[in-house]
Amino acid sequence: MRQLCSFLFVLTISFVTAEVYFEEKFTDDSWEKNWVYSEHPGKEFGKFVLSHGKFWNDPENDKGIQTSQDARFYALSRKFTPFSNKDKDLVIQFTVKHEQSIDCGGGYVKVFDCKLDQKDMHGETPYEIMFGPDICGAGTKKVHVIFSYKGKNLLINKDIRCKDDVYTHLYTLIVKPDNTYKVLIDNEEVESGELEADWDFLPPKKIKDPSQSKPENWDDKPTIPDPNDTKPEDWDKPEHIPDPEATKPKDWDDEMDGEWEAPMIDNPEYKGEWKPKQIDNPNYEGPWVHPEIDNPEYTADPSLYLRNEICSIGFDLWQVKSGTIFDNVLITDDVEVARKFGEEVWKPTFEGEKKMKEALDEEERKQREKESKESEDNKDEDEDEDADEEENTVPDVEEHDEL
Repeated sequence: MRQLCSFLFVLTISFVTAEVYFEEKFTDDSWEKNWVYSEHPGKEFGKFVLSHGKFWNDPENDKGIQTSQDARFYALSRKFTPFSNKDKDLVIQFTVKHEQSIDCGGGYVKVFDCKLDQKDMHGETPYEIMFGPDICGAGTKKVHVIFSYKGKNLLINKDIRCKDDVYTHLYTLIVKPDNTYKVLIDNEEVESGELEADWDFLPPKKIKDPSQSKPENWDDKPTIPDPNDTKPEDWDKPEHIPDPEATKPKDWDDEMDGEWEAPMIDNPEYKGEWKPKQIDNPNYEGPWVHPEIDNPEYTADPSLYLRNEICSIGFDLWQVKSGTIFDNVLITDDVEVARKFGEEVWKPTFEGEKKMKEALDEEERKQREKESKESEDNKDEDEDEDADEEENTVPDVEEHDEL
């Protein structure tokens, strides 16, 4: 709790310049009054429960909402005061804890504009940004960063690997008004770049000149066969020859079996098909490069970063194995506020979880060893009892008729 108070103090000071558009820490059951479950037909939705999980640092501060039913869709959202990130940084941050060793399921959030119908939210509902981890088997362990642009959902062109252990991790997306971005995991930058370069927002600036084509006489072969090279006279040898060590079997009958022929073997003198050696091509012009021209369909857009209206956030995902805990949701325009939160709140949580989990694992190990020893002792006792019974058994005596 001390860490939380410290963070709130920093946050209060930062309010002089920062805007915190939304914050949710799920500290008690009051969250249920503000968040709305979807009732979209045709989906079997699961419920979230308030929990700090099986291991934690601070049992009160580390509470979050946890998926509680296996093989379910989850659709939960909350609205807040609308804002635009025009000319400002946009920071979306939250924590995810896959303490169930997730096999297949989402761990991301979506932010929406004010048109969101919360009770009808589903996988096809339009959104502004989707961000966060997604895991399914060994092949999919990525961080999604998806922007909506002119009616299309655009996936990042890079592969960002997410965390796949059982501890709480901090995911941060920073979108800047100069059309650049950063993705952080646990306050460490894992990817960054330009929006235009890493998403297909716009058609390419340059295209191949359709009026140009490779000249027919363009020589792009770096080497050619040596015209002066000739095949050696002794080159041609058969690929297979009769085995010189083979002999006709003694019981071979030419009349019955036909004329005997030695089996064929690879010819050690066979050199394969002769080809002249390669030499540098004196007429080599290099690879032909298709000339490019300005793309007439390209128009620069300095506002790729811009979200004119954001006023909702939601968890819209599927999980095969439930148990993921979401917490510490923050949307702000201040990168420093988000960073300080990671240092003041997330980091102690992560370190405390590891310490407690390792202690629990050690207790379980000792308990398994104890049970295993007891099982062996019981087995030995049973074997001793069986041996005693065998020693004390009186053999049957045959009865004889009296004479």
